[in-house]
Amino acid sequence: MTLTPIVAVHMTVALLATALGPVALWARLGARQRPVLHRAFGYAWVTLMIVTAVSAMFIRSTLSFSIAGFSPIHLLIPFTLINLFMAFRALSRGEIRRHRRHMLGVYFGACVIAGFFTLVPGRYLGNLIWHDWLRWI
Repeated sequence: MTLTPIVAVHMTVALLATALGPVALWARLGARQRPVLHRAFGYAWVTLMIVTAVSAMFIRSTLSFSIAGFSPIHLLIPFTLINLFMAFRALSRGEIRRHRRHMLGVYFGACVIAGFFTLVPGRYLGNLIWHDWLRWI
């Protein structure tokens, strides 16, 4: 796989979402909450996550166990979109705890865990970082 424009867009927005997510979460923690900051970074993060999920639909896997170019990591696409919808639905109903659970689930599932699996050796970005850039493997 080469670094095509869609892969570059996907990687960029995924990295930005991974960086912005903690700010949105932090803004609602503790005794001094920052609702304006939470809302601004939250909307930015949700937008980035939607672009990440949609762009992932156009990235095809070359793994032997993929089906029509979709590998198991592509299951995060419906997971992300459904949980974002459920989070806003919970928010509109005033169910703040449910909103928080959905957002944390998307952040840790689609940013942290997916990021970990993306960077393992043998995958494109993993090989790029560990082999080509760092020359460790």
